[in-house]
Amino acid sequence: MNGASADERYAEVTAEIMSRTPESEIDPRLDRVRTLLDLLGEPQRGFRVVHVTGTNGKTSTARMIDALLRARGLRVGRYTSPHLRTVRERIVVDGEPVSQERFVEAFDDIQPYVEMADAANDAPLSFFELLTAMAYAVFADTPVDVAVVEVGMGGRWDATNVVDADVAVVTPIGIDHTEYLPDTLEGIAEEKAGIIKPDSVAVLAQQPLPAAEVLVRHAAEVGARVAREGLEFGVTARDVAVGGQQVAVKGLTGGYEQLFLPLFGAHQAGNAAVAIAAVEAFAATGDDAGGLDPAIVGEALSGVDSPGRMEVVRTSPTVIADAAHNPAGMTATAAAVEEAFTFSRLVGVVAIMADKDVEGILEPLEPLLDEIVVTRNSSPRSLEPARLSALAQEIFGEDRVREAPRLDDAIDLAVGLAEEGTEFGGAGVLVTGSVVTAGDAVHLLRGAGE
Repeated sequence: MNGASADERYAEVTAEIMSRTPESEIDPRLDRVRTLLDLLGEPQRGFRVVHVTGTNGKTSTARMIDALLRARGLRVGRYTSPHLRTVRERIVVDGEPVSQERFVEAFDDIQPYVEMADAANDAPLSFFELLTAMAYAVFADTPVDVAVVEVGMGGRWDATNVVDADVAVVTPIGIDHTEYLPDTLEGIAEEKAGIIKPDSVAVLAQQPLPAAEVLVRHAAEVGARVAREGLEFGVTARDVAVGGQQVAVKGLTGGYEQLFLPLFGAHQAGNAAVAIAAVEAFAATGDDAGGLDPAIVGEALSGVDSPGRMEVVRTSPTVIADAAHNPAGMTATAAAVEEAFTFSRLVGVVAIMADKDVEGILEPLEPLLDEIVVTRNSSPRSLEPARLSALAQEIFGEDRVREAPRLDDAIDLAVGLAEEGTEFGGAGVLVTGSVVTAGDAVHLLRGAGE
């Protein structure tokens, strides 16, 4: 420890990892992470895997799969990205982020091999590559029975794609990350199809037809079985309930009625159906093959949360933090807010990354919001408020757009605007536009979490 306290050493390790090439700068190759994992003895081969890709809903679906697997008595590792408050959120065992001590131990264990891998390649491992290897090492060392692994971006060349998953899950595909991915649904689907491996099961959420055709064709080419939402499984009924929704699902091996899901929106019900099908497919390939107990499914889903996804982070007035960061995601968020809440006045706080489809993200909010406060989040990639304001004025009109230099100021302003002329309980604030924006809001209103 070199005399450093545990907190200081954790801060040093985190800073060292974060100083590497960020995950927003993609170099599509697998050789660096493979070099490191080979030096570590291929820890990713030490457990079974459910691999999750898609454009929207990956993290929520991964969290549901994790909960369902743990409810079946399995020890589960979960690797997701990005994080909201602490990088440790990305590496989860038994439903809890690894401790600071375990995080430091994992880094210290692999550090000599990281240096060797850096020296053996023409560029050092990136932040995401290093963290992926750390996660696989933690899961192998624990050991876990199964890891639920979320793709960072794409699929075929994503650093996580050094595993051969039993089940490959593809959540809804849309247009996003076009600076690194193709700008067509077919092209994006081809990249994401890369996680579907021979003799696996591909569980596909409802997809646009061009994407569905690519995914099904790839599965046939590699000899994977396919389960499709809307055909082999899906949501059969859904009703709004206090604190979430009541859902019925037709699964691959059974039916599940009166499931309480403490998450808002039709998209989350779809994610739940995909998660159930994924766990059914996983169970069918294991030693304990068989259907799922509906009571266990209900219990697991009733305890699921998805931080930063339609998360109520304050009441009086209600402040919701949501990570929607592309047009399809924002459309789903707007529909969920309209369905689940009855605000007499709703004000938005929006900060968006400069490389995103800003107009496409703002447009679904226009019918929903009475006013919008534009600002920036803590990322250097955040669009400047003045530029965001100009774009917002084209959609909302000048009278409905306000500007604040910082997110905390923007939230304060939005709260005041929302409460103007509303009865008690009728005011609402929606903070959205980016995962970083949602994370910053959670941090401001609930504390740092470290």
